[in-house]
Amino acid sequence: MKKTLALVLVMGLAVSMIGCTPKKAEQTAETAGEAASEAVEAASEAVSVVTETFEDVKSEGVMTYAEYAAAEIDSEVVVETYVQAKQSWWEDKATVYTQDQDGAYFLYEMACSEEDYAKLTPGTKIKVTGYKSEWEGEVEISDATFEIEEGNYVAPAQDVTALLGTDELIENQNKFVAFKGMTVEASTDANGNEVAYLYKWDGSGEQGDDLYFNVSIDGKTYNFTVESYLCDKDSDVYKAVEGLEIGQTVDLEGFLYWYQGVNPHITKVIVK
Repeated sequence: MKKTLALVLVMGLAVSMIGCTPKKAEQTAETAGEAASEAVEAASEAVSVVTETFEDVKSEGVMTYAEYAAAEIDSEVVVETYVQAKQSWWEDKATVYTQDQDGAYFLYEMACSEEDYAKLTPGTKIKVTGYKSEWEGEVEISDATFEIEEGNYVAPAQDVTALLGTDELIENQNKFVAFKGMTVEASTDANGNEVAYLYKWDGSGEQGDDLYFNVSIDGKTYNFTVESYLCDKDSDVYKAVEGLEIGQTVDLEGFLYWYQGVNPHITKVIVK
């Protein structure tokens, strides 16, 4: 079952039920409220059924996420996973963020034609064969090939705010995650000035380069990134970070990338 489509249809049903309540003059606000409540309750029950009946069954010879996580670095791996976002394509190589219901897989420079790259829309199920590798703490699949399969899944953002600064955080590496109630902290640019963000990690870049910014919670500060290949200078998140001010409170979403420690690739910023 295509979970995302089913959820949309369910919520659409709820809206239509609310919108189709009789508009007779004698109808009271209480009656309308009861109709709305019943519609929402029906939608919630339907969503629960959709969630419970969605199964991500692995094909023969395909690893579960637990088996992948336990595999040795440089060993061959075969996984079935779902595209969540595409970072880049260049010379028949694609870098893609993917996830199933149990964990996430970062596919680095996977063999991919430009034609097939266009088919890798969010939710697309693919079977990937490659090698588990590691670079500066980031565990990924490299030298990979893939084939598109039937199935669709888009992962919700998992709130990992409470895991910041703990050993458990890395267990969610590469997942689509959320950080809530973070405070924007100062960064120091190439001229020694305090600013809310930097172009490149040291402030030596310009618009269009990766953005780096500091956020804190519970007295600890973390460095987050807007990866320009994933979200370029014209994207909403890039512009949102350019508009940040020191001291603001923000909610963030993105992929839990790793580079010498946690270095999330942020895709959404909400200023509180």
